[in-house]
Amino acid sequence: MPPVADYNPTPHVIPEGENATPLEVVGGDCTSTEKLVIVMCGLPATGKTHIANRIARYIEFFLAMETKIFNVGEYRRKLYGANLPAEFFDHSNKEYMTKRLEACDAALSDLSEFMKQDGVRVGVLDSTNSSRDRRSHIRNMLTPLKCKVIVLETIIDDDELLEQNICNIKMNTPDYKNKGTEEALADFKKRRENYMDVYDTVDKRDGPHIKITNNLTFVVHNARGYLPQKVVHFVMNLHTLPRTFYLSRHGQSEYNLLGKIGGDAGLTEAGLEYARRLAVFAKDVIGMETTKDETTGEEIKSPIPARLWTSTLRRTKETAQFIKRESITTHKWDNGDEVEWIQFQGRARRNLDELYAGVCDGLTYKEIEEQYPEEFARRQEDKLTYRYPRGESYMDVTLRLETIVLDIERTREPILIVGHQGIHRLLYAYFMGLPRDEAPYVSIPLNTVIELSPNAVGCEEKRYLLLSKEEMMKDGQDEPVTSMPVKEREAAEKTRRQTTKKAYSFDPMNPPSF
Repeated sequence: MPPVADYNPTPHVIPEGENATPLEVVGGDCTSTEKLVIVMCGLPATGKTHIANRIARYIEFFLAMETKIFNVGEYRRKLYGANLPAEFFDHSNKEYMTKRLEACDAALSDLSEFMKQDGVRVGVLDSTNSSRDRRSHIRNMLTPLKCKVIVLETIIDDDELLEQNICNIKMNTPDYKNKGTEEALADFKKRRENYMDVYDTVDKRDGPHIKITNNLTFVVHNARGYLPQKVVHFVMNLHTLPRTFYLSRHGQSEYNLLGKIGGDAGLTEAGLEYARRLAVFAKDVIGMETTKDETTGEEIKSPIPARLWTSTLRRTKETAQFIKRESITTHKWDNGDEVEWIQFQGRARRNLDELYAGVCDGLTYKEIEEQYPEEFARRQEDKLTYRYPRGESYMDVTLRLETIVLDIERTREPILIVGHQGIHRLLYAYFMGLPRDEAPYVSIPLNTVIELSPNAVGCEEKRYLLLSKEEMMKDGQDEPVTSMPVKEREAAEKTRRQTTKKAYSFDPMNPPSF
C-alpha cells in the first residue's frame, strides 16, 4: 500500500482543525446572508420578554448565530427614567405618544445597524407594538434592510394565568422598583387598560406571524424558511409558567476514584451514600410543595408531580436507585386527559450520556498526555470544539442536547436530571446565559444539587451540598486549572469562581440530612 501522503495527496481538511467539530451548525436553506427580525406584539404581562429571551438564547446557543434583543422599555427608561405613571401610556396624550415613539425609533435605529452587519443574524424588537399603525411604522423602517420579518403575538385571556403573570413578571421590572405591591399592581393594571384601548390583534395584514394564546393555541401564518421554522418549532415547546429543574451529577464512581474518564463503572461507598441522601432530598424538596393555610398561617406540605431523568449509564442509574417511585395523584394534562402519576418514574435518555472520549475512554488525564500527547495538546487549546479520536466534542454533545432542552422548556413539572459533568456544564451554560466557550470550564461538583428556575429576565440558581468533602474521598475527575493553556486559565478561573461562589441554602460544611 502506498504511503498515506501519496494515497491521499489532497485530503479534505476542515478549517477548525483535525478532530474538531465544524462550528457551522445551521442547515436547511439558511445562507450566510440570511437575516431575521422578530417583532414582538402583545399586551403587558403576556410573556413577551420571557419568550423573546428564550428565543434569543436558543438561537445563539444551538444555532451559533449572532442574536440581540432590543427592548423598547429599556430605551424608554434611559430617555425618560423609570417609575413613570400609567398616564405616560395614555394613547390620547400626544406629548407622551411622541416620547414613546422616540424610544421605539431609537431601538429601531440600533436594530437596523445591528442587522446591517455581515453574516447570519437575528434581531428581536421587544415591545407591546399593540396598534397596527405602530407595526406598519416598524415594517416601513425595516424595509430597506431586505431581511425577513415575522411578528410574534402573545395573548393571555385566561384570568388566572394573567394574574400569575402580573405577579411573577411585572413585580420584578425596574418600572416598579421601590414601590409597594398593591400600588404597583394598581398602576400596572391601569397601564394595561391604556394599551387595551388601542389594541389591534395581528392578522394577515401584518404579514408572516405567529399567534400564541394562553401557551396552548398556536396560529402560524406564512412563516417560511429555515430560521422562521426553527422559531416556530421552538415556541411551540415553550411556556411562560414558573418552573424549576434540578441538576445532579452521579455519585462518586469507581472511575472517579481512580481518576479515569468515561467508562461505565458503578458507584463507590461514598457514591452510594450520596444516592441515599439524594433520594431523601428528592422526596422532601423536589417532590414537595409548601403552602400556608390562609386562616392559621400554618405551613402545609403536600406532594406534587415530579420527573426523573438519567442517562443510560450505570453510575446515574445507581445514583437514582433509592428514589421512591410511587403513585401520588391523578394528574390532569392541559388537554383535559387524566393519568395516574407515578412520582419520579425514571426515564433513561441516551442524549444525557457523558461526552464520549473515544480511544481515550477509561484513561486518566496523565495517561492521555503520555499516550496521545498531540491529542492532549489539541484538547488543551480548545476544549469546546476538540473531538476525541473516534469520540465526541462538547460541540457534538451540544447538538444532541437540543432535544433535551426543548423537553425542559415545555415541561411544567419539576425535573431531577441525574447526569454527568460535561452534560450539566452545557445545560447550566445554556440556561444561565453563559457563552458556549465558557461551558467546558463551569464548576459542576459531585454531591451537589443545582436548582435552576428560568424566568423572564434570566435564571435563578440555588446549590445544595448533600455530602461534604470531609465525608468522602477526592473527586478524581476534577481537572486542575494549571493543566490548561495559559491563554485559557484566566477565563476558566473566572468562570469557576462565578459558578462556585453561590449562596448555599445552608452551611456547605455542615449539610443537613434531607
